[in-house]
Amino acid sequence: MKDSNTDLFDPVVAMESDWSRAGSTSDADFAFAFNDSNFSDRVLRIEIMADPADAGPDSDGCATIADWARHRKRRREDIRKDTGTEPAAVPDEHILNGNQPDVDERENQDEEAVAMVEEPHSGDEATNSHDSDWSMDCSAGAVVRVKTLHISSPILAAKSPFFYKLFSNGMRESEQRHVSLRINASEEAALMELLNFMYSNTLTTTTAPALLDVLMAADKFEVASCMRYCSRLLRNMPMTPDSALLYLELPSSVLMADAVQPLTDAAKQYLAGRYKDITKFQEEVMALPLAGVEAILSSDDLQVASEDAVYDFVLKWSRQQYPKLEERREVLGAHLARLIRFPYMTCRKLKKVLTCSDFDHDVASKLVLEGLFFKAEAPHRQRALAAEDSASSNRRFVERAYKYRPVKVVEFELPRQQCVVYLDLKREECANLFPSGRVYSQAFHLGGQGFFLSAHCNMDQQSSFHCFGLFLGMQEKGSVSFAVDYEFAARSRPTEEFVSKYKGNYMFTGGKAVGYRNLFAIPWTSFMAEDSLYFINGVLHLRAELTIRH
Repeated sequence: MKDSNTDLFDPVVAMESDWSRAGSTSDADFAFAFNDSNFSDRVLRIEIMADPADAGPDSDGCATIADWARHRKRRREDIRKDTGTEPAAVPDEHILNGNQPDVDERENQDEEAVAMVEEPHSGDEATNSHDSDWSMDCSAGAVVRVKTLHISSPILAAKSPFFYKLFSNGMRESEQRHVSLRINASEEAALMELLNFMYSNTLTTTTAPALLDVLMAADKFEVASCMRYCSRLLRNMPMTPDSALLYLELPSSVLMADAVQPLTDAAKQYLAGRYKDITKFQEEVMALPLAGVEAILSSDDLQVASEDAVYDFVLKWSRQQYPKLEERREVLGAHLARLIRFPYMTCRKLKKVLTCSDFDHDVASKLVLEGLFFKAEAPHRQRALAAEDSASSNRRFVERAYKYRPVKVVEFELPRQQCVVYLDLKREECANLFPSGRVYSQAFHLGGQGFFLSAHCNMDQQSSFHCFGLFLGMQEKGSVSFAVDYEFAARSRPTEEFVSKYKGNYMFTGGKAVGYRNLFAIPWTSFMAEDSLYFINGVLHLRAELTIRH
């Protein structure tokens, strides 16, 4: 017997789904009792109204709740074009859940209230009114038909706080057998599926749009076990960009439900995986709504050259989607700026952020200072900040898998123009280079020219085995040329100090590169071995020293 203090609607105790507690007696199959007067103690009267879409020319023409959700963004864009207005600011967590209030949101809420109003009237009101409990007068449409079902109040109350409250509102015994609900015609199929689920713990519908309708009905009637069931079925179906965006733009009450979180997480992961190379799908990505862009920018696996490229993309997308400066500043400041990892942007780009009119000046100053302070931290503090931030939704201190790896640079002007560049590569990054890959560093500057490092997996000079190579290149810019002395070094065990591996000099011109094909003079297998001298706590530490020769 359950403890008397147990919450009937605790999601773990009372509403675990049938797939997580298969065989449980509380999830027994009562399908035999559905709409059977022999096993029922009440009659449910369902008043079916004409859909608002049938009532006038200004409606959206959506036949189902899924259609409504699918067309939310389209309606928002149409209204913005017609009125020149944009959504008001809302707390961050609402946007994270895909619930962006808009001009027509109020209309949708009214329609839901007409369909199923969840404010109980007193027992006397139920006695004297055909609208009865959980319904109200409305002018959106007339009752087109009435459906009656025999129901078991214990079964429904055990599954739903909505029905529990409905059945315990103190109605007089002579009236309590009859309960009324009012819904739109488009909600009828979903409600019938939901009621059947509450008896049988299963659904007959198998299509995504129909399951989404049931999910919305389950949210309205607070049937958490059905929400989990629909979420699982939808999650196991093939995902498409349209369906993923549809899941992320559901009403806030649905998105905030724990039962739907795995579905929205899967939608975000799908979009982040599909569009991880934003340059490959540039037109598609530029057309995505805010929820889709947020999902992509939240990913650590975004395949971009550097965080500078992320910043440039965000500016381009926001200027296209929000041409008005005030609206753009709101979206950037409240929603997108936190997804740009400013600590990993170059100092040159951070300077441009301060003068960018798209950002509010105070917001830009705060972001740039945060980035610069992170860069100034000692490595162990940077790692600690990244570890603390890894559990948050912003992850602003977590490094992405950039195509151009970040470097740390120390520059000297006197007595000679010189720079010392540090490049760290993880063991996994090196392993991914085999058999012929290469990874580039971010650009750094010396004597007004841009340089870069590139690490390769290539064949040695005799083409007898694979090995690790390191090269220094100058970015192509004009016809400038000058001589550079350079030295490559790497930390090595057991001392863990930098050990010089190669020295040379070269007359650089734009687009040229120089280096050593086998930096460590060992085969690739030895370089990558578990006892390799060059990986310290799983990281290869490289250093390049450049000096301009006069």
